[in-house]
Amino acid sequence: MGQVERGHRVRAVAVVEAGAEVEPFVAPMRDAGGEGGGEEVGARAYLRGMAWVRGRLKRWRPDVLHTHGYRSDLLHGWMARRLGIATVSTLHGSSRMGGASQLFEWIQEWALGGFDGVVAVSEPLVDDLEAKGVPRERIHMVPNAWTPPSDPLDRPEAREVLQVAGDQVVLGWVGRLIPVKGCDVFVEALARLPGDGWVARVVGDGPERQALEARSHELGLEDRLRFLGAIPDAARLFAGVDLFALSSRSEGTPMVLLEAMGVGVPVVATRVGGVPGVLRAPSEGWLVPPEDPDALAEALGEAVTGGFLRTERGEAGRGRIAEEYSFSVWIQRHEALYRAAMEVRAARG
Repeated sequence: MGQVERGHRVRAVAVVEAGAEVEPFVAPMRDAGGEGGGEEVGARAYLRGMAWVRGRLKRWRPDVLHTHGYRSDLLHGWMARRLGIATVSTLHGSSRMGGASQLFEWIQEWALGGFDGVVAVSEPLVDDLEAKGVPRERIHMVPNAWTPPSDPLDRPEAREVLQVAGDQVVLGWVGRLIPVKGCDVFVEALARLPGDGWVARVVGDGPERQALEARSHELGLEDRLRFLGAIPDAARLFAGVDLFALSSRSEGTPMVLLEAMGVGVPVVATRVGGVPGVLRAPSEGWLVPPEDPDALAEALGEAVTGGFLRTERGEAGRGRIAEEYSFSVWIQRHEALYRAAMEVRAARG
């Protein structure tokens, strides 16, 4: 949308597995005045997907192809460069899921050396890319941007969705239930938190959910902690949250952190990846070491009992996010890096 408003022609392309819906990916682009199209292919129908994308690239001849994720980077980036099109990829960080995903992420990092521009969403990722051979001049540090939710719920509505009655302090956790996100650390920390005046809600789903629910029951948290599953547009619920916890083992610049801080929700987060660059402790929240439920519980306890601290730090975070992580600044940075990538492609021939 932002690049369309700046006078550029933008097209979105989605290649999804058979049975998945294309529209959710491309409809927002059309609604914003751009163009969008997609194709359903089998889970391993790589050649069919590559042929479909190549046909669009030959027809459209864009100046820049911006890919996201290792599959698009590996399958489509090289095709664009063969056609003389500048290529840009965004590295958000590793999911650390192991197995084939880890192998593909390793190959992706190797392949990024051939791109004309690589976006890193945090300073640690910049250093990591440079260490893995991506030329420093092609790396662009562009943190994720924050935009206010388009249709936020008010506090009573949000707390109804969160299944909260009364005036308890609500501790929120939002994310995929996979090891790297550290929800297990959050659960263990809650078991160490004094049991008065608070409840906790986990929004998200993933392969660890069953084990996390079982562990919650073992720890006697079933009356205070509920797992609500995936909720679309979860950022709309932050009006009902008094304190947000981010317990990840690794991160880039997590969008959910910007979403919470952007609406004034105070945050307790682990000191990983780009998080310390976003959350300035102690003025804007609490930072603790990763994989340390004792430290997380101590910070949560201070926040739960310190209503003034929560308000003060939440408001401080809100002001800086609005100023430094605005959508307009993010768009300007991307336009500049696209032009730089085009110059690199022209020089490389």
